Amino acid sequence: MSSGPEQFLRGGRKVFPLLSAAFEGVNEIAVVGWGSQAPAQAQNGRDSLLEAGSKAMVRVALRDDSEKFQVARLAGFRQEEGTLGTFAEIIPTADMVVLLINDNAQTERWQEITGMMKPGATLCVSHGFLFGYLDSIQASLRDDINVILVAPKGMGPSLRRLYNQSRDTEGAGINSSVAVVKDLTGCALDYALGWSIAIGSPVTFFTTGENEWKSDLTGERHVLLAGIWALSEALYEYFRSLGRSKEEAFLLSARGLTSTVTELISKNGLEGLYESLTPSERQIFEVGYNKAYLPARQLALDIYESVSSGDEIRDVIQANRNLAAALPSIETSGMWKLGGELYRADVPMSDDLALAAGMYAGMVLALMDVLRSKGHAITEIVNESLIEAVDSLTPFMNARGVAYMVDNCSVTARLGTRKWGPPIKLAFLASLADKSSDSSGFGSFRESLFHGDIKKLFALRPSTKIAVE
Repeated sequence: MSSGPEQFLRGGRKVFPLLSAAFEGVNEIAVVGWGSQAPAQAQNGRDSLLEAGSKAMVRVALRDDSEKFQVARLAGFRQEEGTLGTFAEIIPTADMVVLLINDNAQTERWQEITGMMKPGATLCVSHGFLFGYLDSIQASLRDDINVILVAPKGMGPSLRRLYNQSRDTEGAGINSSVAVVKDLTGCALDYALGWSIAIGSPVTFFTTGENEWKSDLTGERHVLLAGIWALSEALYEYFRSLGRSKEEAFLLSARGLTSTVTELISKNGLEGLYESLTPSERQIFEVGYNKAYLPARQLALDIYESVSSGDEIRDVIQANRNLAAALPSIETSGMWKLGGELYRADVPMSDDLALAAGMYAGMVLALMDVLRSKGHAITEIVNESLIEAVDSLTPFMNARGVAYMVDNCSVTARLGTRKWGPPIKLAFLASLADKSSDSSGFGSFRESLFHGDIKKLFALRPSTKIAVE
């Protein structure tokens, strides 16, 4: 399906010795903030650079009044050792500044923080939200600094957990996308690739600053977070309407999707999942796919347009201003109270679960097709739509529920989930009730060229699988 070869870089512990060369001339790397991504990136980067024998020191910069000084100390960063301090103490001398405060804070403090940076330093972000915001207000970053993006395709807890789990293997973590937005010194690409390897990315692929924020915001508002919540709730209500008990309906929706279905996808891909089914299950899978694909595709288009127009960025900024307290739980319906022991129950494949599997596959391929139609790279699409879901996010939902999965992501992602989850759920409920949607065409699944791309990219993943207690 790819219009041409796409480059990628293999990571892992075997290439850690290259980090000293990648960060030649870099003495200090400032990780700014301590939210979703910062703890993992700061610790992974520190540990990798130490293992590599690099002279580059990772230091953590926090607000003067931050409540996170103590937890940063517990992670091994110390004021008395010069590895922990305030913005004013850490940023001005840093050769690279990894900006990991939340998106809304970035829109409010970007001038202050970048204004502290010395000329020739490098600004690194892990999400292109700031680029989208600056574009929307027709502003730009300083001309005398490098600007790069290193974006792990998963939440911070996954990034750190996989890094730790693989210390005795190949050094796995979360795949990352990188982009060079401005290369003033000629070293920006080395720093981007070096940081991606240092935080543990087993595979690094390439994107642009603009494509990253558009695919990232669209993905989390569709399949990754809002979609899996919406599909779980819609299927639960559907199975209850057929007379299934509450427990059965939960197992055939939330539990089955995030255990049996996504585990089979992680092992075999979407096509392999289908081929593993019995003839009866395949027929039901096709019905589920047909019920999900068209509504999911239209919603993906709607979300992408809202993201591209800047509406999502404006909504996030406005919502942050209006938040007087923590976001309410996304587990508002009674189904989520059933979790507990059911999160540990085995859910064998069946005709009913095949319906859920088909709908999930329809939702995934709908997003993939939309992103491809908008010119995104295959590597970005597969990582954003599928690998991040089954290898980083749904294991947390499977172990602890949808609220834990969503609320360990950024505030931007959490807000987007709460905005787009309800309309996705309503669309799925309507389709489940519409018998004419049972045979709307399975060709888009069988003929999809993404299956070959998925197989190739899945083969690049490390053997380590995330374990969540």
